[in-house]
Amino acid sequence: MENLHQLEIIILLLAVVLALTTLARLIFLPYPILLVIGGLVLAVVPGVPTVTLNPDLVFLVFLPPILAAAAYFTSLREFRANIRPISLLAVGLVLATTAAVAVAAHVLLGFGWAEAVALGAIVSPPDAVSATAIGKRLNMPHRVVTILEGESLVNDATALVLYRTAVAATVSGAFLWGETLLQFLYAAVAGIAVGFLVGIVTRWVLYLVEDSFTEVAVTLLGPYVAWVIGESIHASSVLACVVWGLYLRQHVSRIVSPATRIQGRAVWDLLIFLLNGVIFILIGLQLAALRADISTERLGSVMLGGALISVTVILVRLGWVPLAAMLPRVLSASIRKRDPMPPWPHIFLVSWIGMRGIVTLAGAMALPMTINSGAPFPFRTEIILLSFSVILSTLVIQGLTLTPLIRRLGVAEGSAWEEEEIQARRHAAGAALSRLNELKEEAWPKPDHVDQLQGHYGKRLDDISSNEAVSPETIQETNEALLRLKEAALVAERSALIRLRDEGTISDEVLHRLEQELDIEALRLGLGERRIPW
Repeated sequence: MENLHQLEIIILLLAVVLALTTLARLIFLPYPILLVIGGLVLAVVPGVPTVTLNPDLVFLVFLPPILAAAAYFTSLREFRANIRPISLLAVGLVLATTAAVAVAAHVLLGFGWAEAVALGAIVSPPDAVSATAIGKRLNMPHRVVTILEGESLVNDATALVLYRTAVAATVSGAFLWGETLLQFLYAAVAGIAVGFLVGIVTRWVLYLVEDSFTEVAVTLLGPYVAWVIGESIHASSVLACVVWGLYLRQHVSRIVSPATRIQGRAVWDLLIFLLNGVIFILIGLQLAALRADISTERLGSVMLGGALISVTVILVRLGWVPLAAMLPRVLSASIRKRDPMPPWPHIFLVSWIGMRGIVTLAGAMALPMTINSGAPFPFRTEIILLSFSVILSTLVIQGLTLTPLIRRLGVAEGSAWEEEEIQARRHAAGAALSRLNELKEEAWPKPDHVDQLQGHYGKRLDDISSNEAVSPETIQETNEALLRLKEAALVAERSALIRLRDEGTISDEVLHRLEQELDIEALRLGLGERRIPW
């Protein structure tokens, strides 16, 4: 009966996630925000079961694939190019936020220093889930997205080392800074090594396996293996998963088939969507589990403390990001020449985006119940509620203001990737023509087939060259008109096939096989979400 009850809860959560994400798309609201609010509403509905999270399970089930997927879709070139601002945020800002929150909690709320540092470490890292789920949907500039993603991928390693050290100090009563530094260095180096080793093994296995479903399963297993190994040797499991994702992205184009890539993308997209949805609604549902742990008299002071800590977290970021952007350029002429000061709207955007999520929640819930003496862990309930307040404040306040802020600042996508795409298309088409010229000398190709393909790639090169000769507005109008023609042709093909199936002329199996070809072509053209008009 208990298993049946748990299954009912899972089905309820999935149904609510699907309903709220659909609503979020209709009202143009980032879905993590609506899911947290939905979880809060569910938490106060009579009869809804209380959901208590096992923090170890949260870390193990949710974080590895989410971190690996975020790293996989992060450009390694852009990550390397922005390693300085990413490091200043992922290490420097985490340390500054932890220190500021610790001082505020100690002075204003009466926390001991160890517990205050634990709270600071819990709320210091912006979340990878929040950054990727909200940032990309708002069409922010490429470099801003890269810096935010890079920061959210690495900062957890810094925060978790501080967190574990502070918790150990609270439990044992001893705070050893030298040991903390050595632990941080070991965790980082060992985590990177684990990520590389698991990535190499994953690459070797994918090379040997020739079944698409098995290959997709191997990619799903990889980040979990990296996480478990990292935890077992006390390395940074976060960095292990991040390095695994970055490494695999560099090799997957060579070692798996197109079918595996298409199937794998679909499976991973669905998995990450479900994990994101469930974890954000669980964040909201935790309110029901927490409200019974604190008296009504203390609730007011905790809420005030939550507001103070949230303001501290936001203000530290607003001050740190401009300082981290200016100071290296003031101190180094080579940096000023190589990397001029970014536009102030971009700096302010990075300063404002600092939503907290799964790592903050799991870290708070993972606090031990007691210390070595057997006494309760000091301020445990307050730390959990304060952490939840920061999650709610940053997600709702900062998240809800992102869209109007982006419009107000006038930031937009750059054209660098469009120029690179034109160069890549020209180079790829030229390589295909060169190869066809080589194959002309061999006996097996039919001359008319070679001529047909040469004409196809020659026309593609002509189209690229002609597009470069006109204005970007004309290119866009031409591309849109051509895209409408191709879409109309695909719709006509699909409608004809469906009509033949409905008339009984062809079977469903034939329809599915031909429809898959049309689906792949639609995906290639960026029409994967278009439906046939009724």
